Amino acid sequence: MITLLRRSGQGALDLVFPPRCFVCHRPGALLCDTCCRDFPPVPPPMCQLCGQPTDSPGLCPSCRHRPLAIDGIRSAFIFEGGVRQAIHELKYRQHHALAATLAGLMADYWRSNPLPADMVVAVPLHPARLRERGYNQAELLAHALGGMIGLPVMASGLRRVRHTQPQMSLDATDRRGNVQAAFHYQPHERGNGNPARGRCVLVVDDVCTTGSTLEACSLALKAAGASSVWGFTLARA
Repeated sequence: MITLLRRSGQGALDLVFPPRCFVCHRPGALLCDTCCRDFPPVPPPMCQLCGQPTDSPGLCPSCRHRPLAIDGIRSAFIFEGGVRQAIHELKYRQHHALAATLAGLMADYWRSNPLPADMVVAVPLHPARLRERGYNQAELLAHALGGMIGLPVMASGLRRVRHTQPQMSLDATDRRGNVQAAFHYQPHERGNGNPARGRCVLVVDDVCTTGSTLEACSLALKAAGASSVWGFTLARA
């Protein structure tokens, strides 16, 4: 009943104050279809490991020199223009409702480019960062995406145990060091065993830059017995 009342109230508000697209500001939706169609996809060819665009098929120079310890990373879009704006609205400006629309775009990509996955898990925030922000945008995306592609979302057994610097302020080498041993997997529900053991895990985040954070999550999950770990993000920087 409460949920129904909330939806009715939101519907009434939408009639009086129609939602506007965060990118083009036209009324009708938080992200309009036109702007979503303009989001730039990651162009082929791409590195078969980290997923960044390359000049030729195979591994990019970085992955040939130092391969990431993850089975692979894929991203739906390039982190620029409307995609960048939408992610900033979700991540920094409390616009949680965008998660469903953005996860829908991720689901569209996943259906055309499926990855090996038995379950979904979000890149976690450190408890201090979570208290500061109030929510984890990766978790919002993961829960919405899991429901859309029919995969269970793993409870928060994957934890960030070190409060690291923001990755955006660091170069590639420092990013790896910054998140080294920053994650740990420990099932917190008694009697459920280890849901990651022997499973293919899809780790979801909003943006991938160097892949260091996703690699650190992969190391923690594989140490806990995951058979494979893939990273999947909305955008690639």
